Amino acid sequence: MLTYLIISVILAVLPLVVRTERLTNIIAALFFLVQVVGIALVFYFDRVDTVLLSIFRADSMALLFHALMTAVLGFSLLHSSSYLKAEGISTRSYKAYYTLLMLLAVAITCVYYSDNIAMTWVFLELTTICSAGIIYHREFKQSLEATWKYVFVCSTGIAMAYLGILLLSTVATEGALDYASLKEAIVEGNPLYLKVAFLLMVVGYSCKMEIFPLYTVGVDANYAAPAPASAFISTALVNAGFLSIMRIYNLYASAGEVFVWARHVLILIGVLSLAVGAMFLRRANNYKRFLSYSTVENMGIVAIGLGIGGVALWAAVFHVVCHTFVKSSMFFHVGIMRHVYDSYSINRIGNYMNINRVGAIGFIVGTLVLLAFPPSPLFVSEVMIFSEIVTVGKWWLLVLMLVLMCVVLYSIWSRSLRLSYHSNQDELHLSAVNRRLSYIASIPLVVAVVLGLWQPKFFTDMIDTIITDTPVVKAETEVVEHNIVVFAEEQQPAVEHTAPNTLTVLAVEELTENEDVNAENLE
Repeated sequence: MLTYLIISVILAVLPLVVRTERLTNIIAALFFLVQVVGIALVFYFDRVDTVLLSIFRADSMALLFHALMTAVLGFSLLHSSSYLKAEGISTRSYKAYYTLLMLLAVAITCVYYSDNIAMTWVFLELTTICSAGIIYHREFKQSLEATWKYVFVCSTGIAMAYLGILLLSTVATEGALDYASLKEAIVEGNPLYLKVAFLLMVVGYSCKMEIFPLYTVGVDANYAAPAPASAFISTALVNAGFLSIMRIYNLYASAGEVFVWARHVLILIGVLSLAVGAMFLRRANNYKRFLSYSTVENMGIVAIGLGIGGVALWAAVFHVVCHTFVKSSMFFHVGIMRHVYDSYSINRIGNYMNINRVGAIGFIVGTLVLLAFPPSPLFVSEVMIFSEIVTVGKWWLLVLMLVLMCVVLYSIWSRSLRLSYHSNQDELHLSAVNRRLSYIASIPLVVAVVLGLWQPKFFTDMIDTIITDTPVVKAETEVVEHNIVVFAEEQQPAVEHTAPNTLTVLAVEELTENEDVNAENLE
């Protein structure tokens, strides 16, 4: 792990000392190769679920999301080259952008593998610093405003999470803040402290996962950053926020009544996120903000899945994985579209079907997949969440979700059709149409559709391992086993109080009947 980090950081800062954009692209390709090789070596040397450098653990969840991040990173680096050249930026800005994007990837990777709750906090703060530089990359007034807002709100959120970690550390044994030690010690914690700590950490990390209440910074960041970077922020960084909350969720699964309360909090946050997404999707007039509010809506569904538990927990992880492919593809398409119209305005641009048919079809198909129309993988995950909601008897939640999702469906679908078929009112740059990049942008979308039709065994096994390692699943299994034991013990006295001679008579009568039957069969 140390070798991987050293090589990755060196490659990330190397563009600052080279002279040309071509060398920067070569370094970016080597950085991507290091990520692929790093993941492959973990499996080759069978280092899965091993502790690295005392603060990292290569568990199934970290490896799965690192692989996802690497896939999105490859497409982001490829699209960034064309995007930045079309913007006509200086070589210095070009190199700085790639350095910041690769450093952000390193920080996110550290979040994925972190096995210490304090170090997770540190690495998430590092993602704030790297993201801020990317957000300000275009250096105009709105990007400066978005950067300061991102730094201020994220720092506030991270500070809240830090207070939560301090409260949680009161239950730590000998100051050990690794997740395994905290999981054992949290059972003896003060319920009030545990509840406040959970609330502070989830609210603090909501700025990364882009859920209620600190979702606004993610929307502004995606609006101001270049589209390929927005694709990375809205997927890889959002996934880092999800993993951070997921690990806290796993900790609290052994906290008894506190965990029940925590799940209700997640359901509430999920519903509010879904409502916010539905409301602002209807009002958004910028395609990048539009896609960002879609992320808020989808992460709200994921939070509800975590709160419901059971099958919905598996569906939540699956939903995040598939959302990564779909949302990154949509942002890549929007980035290509931006250079055709020189705008993201929903009310002014249109007729994309006649301008770039490949890009328009990709955007429409992406919209259908995002809206969970079969064979979308999001359809699979949402149906699983709905079925678990019905199983636990929360009909009010099901009805509320369906109403809000109908608003989402109308808002997203109407804007997708407007882009493709509505008359255009802005100046066109037909020379900027890049059908090759449109085909490349559709590749993650094709992967998502395939996952909707067929889930490879190694993929489902990884999610199964993640869910199996989640204490809530073990706890539910133990409850069932305990109920069986209790039932058996309740039946035991009835047998013990039966008179011995009566049992003997019954056994003899049964044996005699069996012998008579056998004799009849022989005749």
